[in-house]
Amino acid sequence: MNFLESINMAGKTLLSNKLRSALTMLGIVIGNASVIAMIGIGEGGQKYVSQQLESLGPNVLFVIPGNRETQRISLDLPKTLVLEDAEAIATQVPTVAAVTAELNSRQIVTYRNRNTDINIIGTTPSFLKVRDFEIAKGRFFTDIDMKRSNQVVVLGAKLAERFFGNSNPIGQQLRIKDTSFQIIGVLVSKGSNLGVDYDDAALLPVVTAANRIVGRTSPYGLELTYIVASAKNADSVDAAQFQITNLLRLRHKIIGEDDFTINTQKDALQTVGQITSALTIMLAAIAGISLFVGGIGIMNIMLVSVTERTQEIGLRKAIGATEQDILLQFIIEAVIVSAAGGLVGTAVGVSGIMLVAALTPLEASISPLAIAIAVGVSGGIGLFFGVVPARRAAKLDPIVALRSA
Repeated sequence: MNFLESINMAGKTLLSNKLRSALTMLGIVIGNASVIAMIGIGEGGQKYVSQQLESLGPNVLFVIPGNRETQRISLDLPKTLVLEDAEAIATQVPTVAAVTAELNSRQIVTYRNRNTDINIIGTTPSFLKVRDFEIAKGRFFTDIDMKRSNQVVVLGAKLAERFFGNSNPIGQQLRIKDTSFQIIGVLVSKGSNLGVDYDDAALLPVVTAANRIVGRTSPYGLELTYIVASAKNADSVDAAQFQITNLLRLRHKIIGEDDFTINTQKDALQTVGQITSALTIMLAAIAGISLFVGGIGIMNIMLVSVTERTQEIGLRKAIGATEQDILLQFIIEAVIVSAAGGLVGTAVGVSGIMLVAALTPLEASISPLAIAIAVGVSGGIGLFFGVVPARRAAKLDPIVALRSA
């Protein structure tokens, strides 16, 4: 009997037991779908976080109060960065193109009879350049607003829409912590950046935020939540990090451990890449267990099939079928079941990825390599787990098989 006849006979046998074949495939379908979906979601998450980091601004460096050990063990970071540090970086570090500072606070904002709890961000006029934001309406605050500590505010797009709908908010007044502020601008919508939604925030001159909202609590000057610097180009990031470190150590008179940490966009991307890659591998490995379980299911069903088809096997061997023919037929049946389950599982996994992409901010990330590996592994599992029942069928004595029938 040739190979094509074996395939034809295996196909007819599987179609004659549709329910059993479908249930046998189910484990492979679930395993393939899980592997492909988990890898796709993991890669989509990695792309999403990378885009979030890139949207922070070009070649940015974040200077954060406290060293890494302090940040690890304490929720309340020390007040070691002040506005004068940011001004010194802007004027004394040659590899830096621009510097901005941020002083963040959570406050109740009131417009007429509507209240909302949002992020209040005190910052400097260079915020737009460093953080790569644009103004949709009105203007951003200037150095004059900073010097005079003017009570002006720029709204995020979502906050402006919530309070004013389609009306123009420019020139209107709102209250933050019982202080009235004039709206002078609205930012272009950009979405959240690593937990801070600037679309749902109000931006003030940092001096105004310190004097009117947060208060001055550092003995060394106007305290900051962090400083953000933009290097002149990608090649200058490492040099800028080195120069900022030296400058701040001199300004803070540091001899031992730093009282600040500098994180670059490149460092964050590498860290995120390592974490998401490890999570993707872990999720794929967990999902791969389903494939193994599906393979055991194939072996169990095929063993039952051998028992049920004892008469058929004895009759075929009695009319001349060899052990190799019987072995080949049962192996082909196992491979067909697992390969078909692999294809169905691939379709289910890809559909799952598309559904996640439609319902969440994650991009649809369909990996051809993951699909090829999953389908190949499922076919290999069918071959591997089909060998035992196939060998058992091939070794049956035709006389004993016919008698037992």
